[in-house]
Amino acid sequence: MQETRQNKIARLLQKELSIIFQQQTRMMRGVMVSVTRVRVSPDLSICTAYLSIFPSEKGEEIINNITANEKAIRYELGTKVRHQLRIIPELRFFIDDSLDYIERIDELLKS
Repeated sequence: MQETRQNKIARLLQKELSIIFQQQTRMMRGVMVSVTRVRVSPDLSICTAYLSIFPSEKGEEIINNITANEKAIRYELGTKVRHQLRIIPELRFFIDDSLDYIERIDELLKS
């Protein structure tokens, strides 16, 4: 039962975070940030979001910028989901480098 609720909230947060990042990266030409996976703690107080950043060379710089603006992102998320959630979870962001890993494996297989 608890796991179903966690999954529903994770999907909601993933959708809303992706909209927020889409709006913010629209101003930056040539950069795309997508939310690949969201995990929510059992007490729904911590949200861990994995971000896929294109181009991957700017990944570290962008994730540092996102982490620095974490409170503003949480506030904006809170304004969007305040009617669905009582407590807005604390946000944690990590780089999802699975696509880079897959690309590297493809390169190795081709050579």
